[in-house]
Amino acid sequence: MSPERKGVVADVSALWAWIVLAAVVAASVIVVEVGRRLLAGRLSARWPGAGRVARRVAAPAFAFAVVVGGGAAMPYRMLGDQAEDAVGQAVRIAAIGATTWLVLRIGYALTDPPLARLTRIEGDRNRRARRARTQMLLLRRIAAVLIVVLAVGAALFTFPGVRAVGAGVLASAGVAGLVVGIAARPTLGNLLAGLQLAFSDALRLDDVVVTQGHWGRVEELTLSYVVLRLWDDRRMIFPVSHFTEQPFENWTRHSSRLLGSVELHVDWSVPIEELRTELHAALRDNPLWDRRDWMLQVVDVQPNGLVTLLAMMSAADSASTWDLRCDVREHLISHIRRHHPEALPRLRVEAAPWEDGRDADGREQEGRAAPGGGRPARPDTLRRA
Repeated sequence: MSPERKGVVADVSALWAWIVLAAVVAASVIVVEVGRRLLAGRLSARWPGAGRVARRVAAPAFAFAVVVGGGAAMPYRMLGDQAEDAVGQAVRIAAIGATTWLVLRIGYALTDPPLARLTRIEGDRNRRARRARTQMLLLRRIAAVLIVVLAVGAALFTFPGVRAVGAGVLASAGVAGLVVGIAARPTLGNLLAGLQLAFSDALRLDDVVVTQGHWGRVEELTLSYVVLRLWDDRRMIFPVSHFTEQPFENWTRHSSRLLGSVELHVDWSVPIEELRTELHAALRDNPLWDRRDWMLQVVDVQPNGLVTLLAMMSAADSASTWDLRCDVREHLISHIRRHHPEALPRLRVEAAPWEDGRDADGREQEGRAAPGGGRPARPDTLRRA
């Protein structure tokens, strides 16, 4: 065969190889598109979640189809020795990346619907739902981290030099593991603390906690930190190990219901029974009261002539408890001021001297003359504070 004819045949073969490559890539994309349309169309009518899954995995599925199809039909022999190695390396790394992306998207697409259902659960089952949601989120994050680490390792091991280094590292895995464990001790400690919190049910998403004087809800719980949303919409970020090493209050561990208390310091003349009746009437008309518990008691008698009243009432959650306490406090103060002003706090003092210039024991008081030479007037024995 003449050189000219061989050149023509080579050109035709190269052109045909690239046409086959384009056809294979186009066929792969068409197959993925058909599957996406089936999931989003006919199958979504029977399984509503199929459409959401198709939308979430569409982009990585197309990338996976292009990379795998292109890698399978790539005419490596026509690229030359150096280009063949470089292109093959790039295709392998791209395939690992596309596969990792697809697996992560599939996992997230399958776990998002149950997480959404758990978020909408209210009532008595809310505590179990928050526990399951917290554990599912942490397990999903752990799985994602492991998949990414394995993918990075697989991509690195496609390089011959890295494989040689990896064999040496595996030979001294004990020493390497010890060094890595010492260097990453805080990170590993937070990782274990996060798992401990999630699976010991000590802390869950949306729990109401008090730590270091801060009241807030658990907005985010990861393997390294916990985000508390405070009452004024600030965010406090704590390391996970803080909640395993330091004491904290969990107001919603077993139930979200709480008892709120209101203290009043009033005079001894306050009508206790009438105030107790008024408290019950106010609670009946307040939608924040959960109709569970209430009481009004005298809990202390002070030497300055005051008594301490403690009113307690229950509510469905911490936010309702706070608002109910404020409402009850305002109502009781208004009722006492309007109907029993004599029961407001008063200060009792002992008055001296007497009008005749003698003290309580009958002794003369020297230098106590009133202006104009008269005796000093007798002051009131009871003064309003």
